[in-house]
Amino acid sequence: MRTYIFLPPVSKPTGGVTVLRQLADILHQSGHEAFLVARDRGGWRPEGLANAAPVLEWQSLKLRESDAWVVPEGWINALAPGLYANAHCFSYVQNWAYLFSSMPEGVDWHSLPVEFLAVSDPVSQFIKETTCKDAPILRPGIDRSIFHAPESKPGGRVNVAFMPRKNKALVEQIRAIHEHRCGAKQVNWMPIDGLDAHGVAEALRAAHIFLATGFPEGCPLPPLEAMACGCLPVGFAGFGGWDYMRQVQDKPRYTPWIPLRKVPWKGNGMWCADSDVLDAALCLGEAVCLFQERDPALMAALAAGQKTANAYSLEAQKTGILELWEQL
Repeated sequence: MRTYIFLPPVSKPTGGVTVLRQLADILHQSGHEAFLVARDRGGWRPEGLANAAPVLEWQSLKLRESDAWVVPEGWINALAPGLYANAHCFSYVQNWAYLFSSMPEGVDWHSLPVEFLAVSDPVSQFIKETTCKDAPILRPGIDRSIFHAPESKPGGRVNVAFMPRKNKALVEQIRAIHEHRCGAKQVNWMPIDGLDAHGVAEALRAAHIFLATGFPEGCPLPPLEAMACGCLPVGFAGFGGWDYMRQVQDKPRYTPWIPLRKVPWKGNGMWCADSDVLDAALCLGEAVCLFQERDPALMAALAAGQKTANAYSLEAQKTGILELWEQL
């Protein structure tokens, strides 16, 4: 079975595109026939791993019935070549919010001979509830050689890292609430923007807390990367984050309604409902106190974060991909 993976026409690689590249590269390096298919590369060539999978232009794509055609959610029209060839068509859902976003009028998932792959357990549950179809899980991975904790964190005031591009208005509200409650100089705010992976990791190693404000999410990588770099994450789960997010607090103000899978780690962050800026600000204040008071619960949470990050390593991602492809 040859595997072809569609690369969406984006101006620059996103986290989702990186996961697609990783999928193709892992299959290619492991002896599978795997190809990336670019509709419009827009001047950039996707950088894969050391032994990157070959990239085909859209017009060169020639699918057979025995091939697998993998298309990310939100690009339903790109399924057409696979459907026309009667190939094995898969929609890889990396963000549940886009599952129905590009559905043509008169078409639904019930009528299409398409199977699903999900990026996380919550996304798999979402697909099952909405389409009545099962979705095997292909989790992403982070490079632990890049994202790792420092020997020690900086002294002085607590540093709070955040990503302004993730719901910037809500970040500003959380910051305003926190500063009105705790003072404008209690923490240092560290925006992370426009950096490559090494720059992000370096910034996170200098931070104590990571404020997660992204939603919707399929399996958000920034909080995972922050855990790997020794931060205590606080904020929104984006629904998909509950694949790995577990509450530090014994009695959190918010608990998810979906059933959570069993994991070998305990509380790794302080999580609140998406868009709940008040709870996020309150959790942020509690997290700052943990650092200021050197609370023993903090060390347990940071250790749980390391255990979580290890479970999402590139090695774990490779194992998951190859096991699933053997089943296919």
